[in-house]
Amino acid sequence: MAFSKLVGNKEIVGFLGSIRSTQVNAMSPDVLKVGKPVMIGGTDPTLTHMGNPWYFRFRPNDSYSARVIAEYGVKSLGKKKWAIVHSTDTFGTSGMKALVENLKSMGITPVLIQGYTNNSQDFTPVALAVKRSGADVLASYVPFETDLGILAKQLRQVGVTMPWVGSATNISTTALRLAGSALNGTFAVADFNRESCPAATAYATKYEAAYKVRPDHFSAWAYDGMHVLALAINNAKSTDPAKIRQAILAIKDYKGAEGTYNFDQNGDGLHGYNVVKNVGGTIVFDKHIDFKD
Repeated sequence: MAFSKLVGNKEIVGFLGSIRSTQVNAMSPDVLKVGKPVMIGGTDPTLTHMGNPWYFRFRPNDSYSARVIAEYGVKSLGKKKWAIVHSTDTFGTSGMKALVENLKSMGITPVLIQGYTNNSQDFTPVALAVKRSGADVLASYVPFETDLGILAKQLRQVGVTMPWVGSATNISTTALRLAGSALNGTFAVADFNRESCPAATAYATKYEAAYKVRPDHFSAWAYDGMHVLALAINNAKSTDPAKIRQAILAIKDYKGAEGTYNFDQNGDGLHGYNVVKNVGGTIVFDKHIDFKD
């Protein structure tokens, strides 16, 4: 594992971890042993609730994405018959379970819960199950852009046109390129959107000037993670891991590209999501929904 190769370097005082929840979970025993701060982008809620004090999350976890998807789909779109498509990995399963619980609290039982295996090459059975379900809204937790590109095209091929509210992958740069017009008109809960706040706009402007492509959450969370780590080291005036950890937890109202960070004792810095819509290939900011509890 790449992390295991780095931990022997005594000069490293903090790490930028993975965006994949499965990988973050696999790293946890080694992270506990080394005892140094690790910035993560994985959104499985359990990652910061399993007794590992060294994980600090720079994306809102999926308990928040599920709350936002449910609230937006039910209250803003007025939909009651839900189909949920999800990866069977940690990310997809945890997101699905959280969404089911939030819909249950609103008196809604999904008409379809359809899992699939990552890196599937044919989503026709999934698309047909959605079409036949009688659903009037689709929610999805799809972690890999290649899968999303195929799913989106095959949903359209079988005639699925219902409103679709997906996780952040729905508006990632690669997914938009692969799916093309098949994602037009869909919604997503997005931790990063360039119009969501001034810090996001400033970051996007600098990123586009440097790389000539638009940024997405894959780069934004890492950008924030490194800046917060540097800020914590400066505030602690120390490279001692315990002091850096306390300095990160003490950070309040830090304006980052992903949003405003207020770290709780579990290491979660963000507590809400943006809702955006794909309008002809352009991602348009709708609203930000934040939770205090």
